[in-house]
Amino acid sequence: QLVESGGGLVQPGGSLRLSCEVSGFILEYYAIGWFRQAPGKEREGLLCTSYRGDREIYADSLKGRFSTSRGNAENAEYLELNDLKPEDTGVYYCAAGLRGICNGDFEVWGQGTQVTVSA
Repeated sequence: QLVESGGGLVQPGGSLRLSCEVSGFILEYYAIGWFRQAPGKEREGLLCTSYRGDREIYADSLKGRFSTSRGNAENAEYLELNDLKPEDTGVYYCAAGLRGICNGDFEVWGQGTQVTVSA
């Protein structure tokens, strides 16, 4: 099971730290992907971190603004969102790839956390 938290309302230029807490399996061996669904749009892939720490960024708009870290002791993955823009508004999801690599297959999904960027 994956549970996201940390979303909320933030002003443009602000920052948030989202958490993806894992239960039922050991995160250390799996890949975690982050996704976003903006209002009225399809869900898009943002980035993925493999079990080895290799990172793939799927959305060019994130470069330099979003980063991830993994807390193996906490069995959680974190997504740092910086310099947030109104177009970053949406529901953010994390998902686990049980093969440990970023191959586009994510078998376990969280319920999502809402991020709203507005003045």
